[in-house]
Amino acid sequence: MLKQVKIETKDRDVVSITEEVKTFVETSGVKEGICLVTIPHTTAALTITSFWDPNGFLDLQDEICRLIPTRIDFKHQHDTPQDAAGHVKSSLIGASLALIVHEGELLIGHSQGIYFLEFDGPRKREYFIKVQAD
Repeated sequence: MLKQVKIETKDRDVVSITEEVKTFVETSGVKEGICLVTIPHTTAALTITSFWDPNGFLDLQDEICRLIPTRIDFKHQHDTPQDAAGHVKSSLIGASLALIVHEGELLIGHSQGIYFLEFDGPRKREYFIKVQAD
């Protein structure tokens, strides 16, 4: 089963996609298997982190930007310096997540959420969810 989900992001946005992924897994009918979440973008990423403190999302984006700041000395400048920084951030963090489906549910921790990270917004984006039985 495959599902395409469209979203609109803001600049340096962190968007929870947890409920959409969980619901799709639960309605898929798959009891044991794998859930793959992927994005077809080079200036965004996917991650799993805690949802308890909303300021944690600010820390996450601040630290990513501290480690890979937008600057004008990137060698590739096809679009903008922000675009170039987004490519590096996306490559380091990743564009897909593989998650276990067990007893018909997504196997993630009680305080974990699945997040779409925007590095070059605002943009119209999409992600895909694929559930595969064992």
